[in-house]
Amino acid sequence: MIHSTSQIRVRYAETDKMGFAHHESYVAWFEFSRIELLDSLGTPYREIEANGYYLPVLELNIQYKASCTFDDIITVHCYLKEQPRARIRMEYEIEKEGQTITTAQSLHGFINHAGTPVRPPEYVVAAFEKHFA
Repeated sequence: MIHSTSQIRVRYAETDKMGFAHHESYVAWFEFSRIELLDSLGTPYREIEANGYYLPVLELNIQYKASCTFDDIITVHCYLKEQPRARIRMEYEIEKEGQTITTAQSLHGFINHAGTPVRPPEYVVAAFEKHFA
């Protein structure tokens, strides 16, 4: 299993009229943590794109259990629990003060610049294999 942790301070612009973090903000936080995880493996997403590969979201499932508000400090956990093949399944957990407030899962597939599904590049496969060997 691969795990990364990111801390985020909820910005005012990420809240709604009721003062709670807007549901779309969570998607950006998941993306941030996913990019952090790829960076930690030595496979930055910027490099993946520079090599002609993209990882669009194929599925996203979010479970909101509690809320967060402006200026809260949240911890976003990103997990890669199984070795990816052509698709990558990420799992997320957001905590506030030690309480899980959100869980989520996303599924991604590799495509090329034309939008055609492709196998992941060998250097990405090798980086994942190091952690699942």
